[in-house]
Amino acid sequence: MRKLLGGFYLLYSAIIFFVLMIIVCPFIIISTATFNEKTGRKISFYFLKSWAWGFSLLTCLWFSANGTKIDTSRSYIYVGNHSSFLDAVAIVICIPQAFSPLGKIEMLKIPVFGWIYKRLVVMIDRSSRESRDNSVAELRKDLADGQSILIFPEGTMNKSDQPLNPFYDGAFRLAIETQTPILPFAILNSRAHLPRTDPFLLNPGLIKTLFGEAIEVKGLVAEDLEELKRKTFNAILQMLEK
Repeated sequence: MRKLLGGFYLLYSAIIFFVLMIIVCPFIIISTATFNEKTGRKISFYFLKSWAWGFSLLTCLWFSANGTKIDTSRSYIYVGNHSSFLDAVAIVICIPQAFSPLGKIEMLKIPVFGWIYKRLVVMIDRSSRESRDNSVAELRKDLADGQSILIFPEGTMNKSDQPLNPFYDGAFRLAIETQTPILPFAILNSRAHLPRTDPFLLNPGLIKTLFGEAIEVKGLVAEDLEELKRKTFNAILQMLEK
């Protein structure tokens, strides 16, 4: 019975997700086509926020942000855990400034969502060295333009029973190369509301995101990468275990 009710709730939530996407999609396409890249993304971000808040209100999946107050006049590399499809909504609602996320190219296959994804996300095909290099170049350009970026350093959604999978080097190498601070965050309970391994157990409630202190990288060099990665991993792990 629990899974049957969860299945109906999952179907309802999926319909809301895509209907709202269809509504905001034309506005995002127009914004990115009319304005320069930086301005278009900032305008599109507000439409994306409307989509996320609409989804939240209509599905009774609430999202809250706590922790360190973020100075939105600065650019950051946002780095956090990824364990549920609900994380996409959580980051749009909870991160207080426009950002460019790094995302897998496979997501382009999702109807409607893929159209928006193509315009707002820096895509990467991890099987292609050329794609990885191009993605890093685009992220570096966004940071140079004053745009924050977001990277899930686990590389993919965490399906294990561990709170965090080992991190890839990319976000930390980019932080050192561009001297951009890392802002760690932890999405505390999205997996409990929408398990990756059993989506029929979707249940309403409050998904919490906690932001940590910015990790400054000024003066760090390539040899400091492992220590920076370890420090960020521990910061996120401590927030998850609170």
